[in-house]
Amino acid sequence: MAEAHQAVAFQFTVTPDGIDLRMSHEALRQIYLSGLHSWKKKFIRFKNGIITGVYPASPSSWLIVVVGVMSTMYARIDPSLGIIAKINRTLDTTGYMSNQTQNIVSGMLFGTGLWVALIMTMRYSLKMLLSYHGWMFAEHGKLSTATKIWMRLVKLFSGCKPMLYSFQTSLPRLPVPAVENTVNRYLDSVQPLMNDEQFKRMEGLAKDFAFNLGPKLQWYLKLKSWWATNYVSDWWEEYIYLRGRGPIMVNSNYYAMDFLYVVPTSLQAARAGNVIHATLLYRKKLDRQEIKPLMIQNTIPMCSSQYERMFNTSRIPGIETDTIQHMKDSRHIVVYHKGRYFKVWLYHDGRLLKPREIEQQMQRILEDSSEPQAGEEKLAALTAGDRWFDKTFTLVVFKNGKMGLNTEHSWADAPIVGHLWENVMSSDCLQLGYTEDGHCKGDINQNIPFPTRLQWEIPEECQEVIERSLCTAKSLADDVDFCSFPFDAFGKGLIKKAKISPDAFVQLSLQLAHYRDMGKFCLTYEASMTRLFREGRTETVRSCTTESCNYVRGMEDPTQNNEKRCKLFRIAADKHQHLYRLAMTGAGIDRHLFCLYVVSKYLGVESPFLKEVLSEPWRLSTSQTPQQHIDLEKNPEFVSSGGGFGPVADDGYGVSYILVGEHLIHFHVSSKFSCPETDSHRFGRNIKQAMVDTIALFGVGMNSTK
Repeated sequence: MAEAHQAVAFQFTVTPDGIDLRMSHEALRQIYLSGLHSWKKKFIRFKNGIITGVYPASPSSWLIVVVGVMSTMYARIDPSLGIIAKINRTLDTTGYMSNQTQNIVSGMLFGTGLWVALIMTMRYSLKMLLSYHGWMFAEHGKLSTATKIWMRLVKLFSGCKPMLYSFQTSLPRLPVPAVENTVNRYLDSVQPLMNDEQFKRMEGLAKDFAFNLGPKLQWYLKLKSWWATNYVSDWWEEYIYLRGRGPIMVNSNYYAMDFLYVVPTSLQAARAGNVIHATLLYRKKLDRQEIKPLMIQNTIPMCSSQYERMFNTSRIPGIETDTIQHMKDSRHIVVYHKGRYFKVWLYHDGRLLKPREIEQQMQRILEDSSEPQAGEEKLAALTAGDRWFDKTFTLVVFKNGKMGLNTEHSWADAPIVGHLWENVMSSDCLQLGYTEDGHCKGDINQNIPFPTRLQWEIPEECQEVIERSLCTAKSLADDVDFCSFPFDAFGKGLIKKAKISPDAFVQLSLQLAHYRDMGKFCLTYEASMTRLFREGRTETVRSCTTESCNYVRGMEDPTQNNEKRCKLFRIAADKHQHLYRLAMTGAGIDRHLFCLYVVSKYLGVESPFLKEVLSEPWRLSTSQTPQQHIDLEKNPEFVSSGGGFGPVADDGYGVSYILVGEHLIHFHVSSKFSCPETDSHRFGRNIKQAMVDTIALFGVGMNSTK
């Protein structure tokens, strides 16, 4: 149990002369400022709740509508078609108001009702408009007249200056695909991975499921989709993440890395000072909903619900399932250094600590020479066992000033954390900056209390558990075969010149690289978002298709010419883009099958088809990290290396990539040393060669990017 020794506001002793009371004015002042800060946050949340609650209208529009109604009344015009008169007669029965007061109140009540009706009409209209996804299937750069009109209507009903959560109630619900469509798409995805006999068997299982058990399970799923905000997300969070009993270090958590070429300062405490301050500035914007919602083509909004638990959140371990605990506010961080834990307050005199002041606190920790308490040094290893990772994310700052981020996966997906991380790195270098000698800008403040050592009482039995968990952590970490590399022969600029989707290009190159690496095709996972829908998270794009396999075979067949290979590539790329769009618009395969499986478990029925589908290993798991903040045209040196994750299967690869600007793609490849068939560095070399071989088909020279 941790026990922080903190200052108290007053002390008293009992003497023969009575109680001797000594008040600490400084402590009382800090208590007052803390309370003031809390009330300010409550007021801001209340105000933002009202603004978001009436969006796409604004609170001031209420006054406009009411004044307009009152003006027409004084002009002897009845805009209510008799409703105001009915309200007036009802008020007249009370006998408490004069005729003039009754007229004013009646007009205000009708105006308010009209205003609410207008809000609901605009919100419902926007919801109906956002339920249309045909625009996504249009050829790139060739929007039809109908789609252009649709986009103008979306902008019209979207209001002005939306806050982070403004669109939440206007987003449509995730639709439940038809069982038959999902089963057919599944069969199409596994056909290239099976021989004729295996496929015939799977086809029989699938068709039997679609005809018999599937419709029964689908009925319950439809019922949930009408009742719940999202029919997938709560079950996905609980059963995929929180009920997982294995270690989530490497197996679930993901990471983000620093700039590729730039280290803004070599001072560890200074880098921590700026980055912590930048993170807290982001939290301030998040609390005030000042972060703009992500909008495709600056028009179509995406769900922002995952931002809600970014800060002040912990994953609490349980025997059968963990839980996520979110607090409204937190005013400190915990810092781990050389086996000791320190509590660092982030506010002083009612304000956020400045970067130089946070650096000062970090330096005090670095200079602290106290020894760890019994069991404290290795305590964090508990989170690496079959337990859990407790915080949403952990910032790591190294001695040389480099930094990274480790993120627990249950509460949100990588694009959400990526938005925070790029914002923090941008603020760190481009806004806050450092002095010539590498320190944070500003002055130190000796009045700030020192960080507090956390005090621990860890029994020997617990220390033994910690040691066992440390062995688990070490074996997991030591088994990771990791390769991270920048690919700078060309980037998305050259790929787009060939009129190809950069993501489809990379995915098909990965298929070619994997075939060369392993000599076979495998079930491939590519993450896509379903945030066009309320509380949407991810869906799977099954990137290994019949078309992609035909392309790979064409590349490996020496009798094929480049013209034929180009044709095979474009067919495969079009298929990939179509699958990606289906996944984003709620017509994916895997989340639907997963939810049908959950329903079957609740009903206590067995499905050989679903059991087999959900046990298939993803031997190639891939994801693209979005580039969102830093303008590389203005700041070409601030190249992000993105982030990545561990392999999903013990005998597979995990591949993450980020399309950095127009001329660079950074890859992260992971596998396990314990698998003799995989080798991350070998696969990295195959990726590089596959990328070069693929671009060579299209006659666009790699030096054209220079």
